[in-house]
Amino acid sequence: MRIEDFLEKIGIEEADSNLEISEKRFSDGAQYRFEVPGIQKPGAMAALVDATDKYDVSVHRVTQTKGIMLLTDQEIEQMVEIAVDARIELFLSVGPRATYDTSASANTPEGARIGYRLRGYKNLLYAIQDVKRATSLGVRGIVVYDEGLLWVLDKMRNEGELPEKTYFKVSAHCGHGNPASAKLLENIGANSFNPVRDLQIPMMAAIRRSINISLDLHMENPKSSGGFIRHYEAPEIIRKASPVYLKTGGAVAAHHGWETTKSQAAERVRQVFLVQNMIDRYYPEAKISDRGTDDMSIPIK
Repeated sequence: MRIEDFLEKIGIEEADSNLEISEKRFSDGAQYRFEVPGIQKPGAMAALVDATDKYDVSVHRVTQTKGIMLLTDQEIEQMVEIAVDARIELFLSVGPRATYDTSASANTPEGARIGYRLRGYKNLLYAIQDVKRATSLGVRGIVVYDEGLLWVLDKMRNEGELPEKTYFKVSAHCGHGNPASAKLLENIGANSFNPVRDLQIPMMAAIRRSINISLDLHMENPKSSGGFIRHYEAPEIIRKASPVYLKTGGAVAAHHGWETTKSQAAERVRQVFLVQNMIDRYYPEAKISDRGTDDMSIPIK
């Protein structure tokens, strides 16, 4: 059997040269939503929500990237309250990671391939404790950087050790960018998948053909991740890879984990406005979700 035929047999196909339009959708029938990453504290989150009214745009998901363990209970509760009132998703990132522990390798050019994965039993345990704390405070969206942790968290969710409606988002920092990896992540519990940032649209389309969960795709990047901006590509990305979260506002930050100020949070929303204008101009029939749809991981107060 040809390798291509075998891959097709197990559900992995190359997107054809015509790049047919994706017929997959969110459960509400929409093709796209907006995610703003790098909102680390309640003040920045409140400023972001206020700016959505100013620019008359919808942001569906806010992502904190520095780690749950770096937030106080009060800060988490404040962010939960903001998200509930605004009817948007709040995703907090698992705190323990190789770059935060005693790993010397993670801070070298070659060792950087470890990424934010977990080293040893204790750090796996700490990561689970981080997630349990967040969910006990009402959070229902978790950003995961380690495939083994994802597998464990999915088992816990299935056995009632975590709330049933806890959603797991796999970060681009895991370094995945092909259909087989995407399928594996979906199979072990991912609800949302962020592939590496610089995929070409045919690569995104091939991943879309292999999985049903949403793709989280960067429209902008901080300088530390290349600094490239893809506003003009947004309409075509929606056509070929829906359902998608368009991750927007990253160009405001210098690096991952940037401590976004209140004014910078508003600037991130301005970037959402610019992307929305591109979609309205070049793909006006594309359908965007309303905020607060049933399948969104909105926190519980």
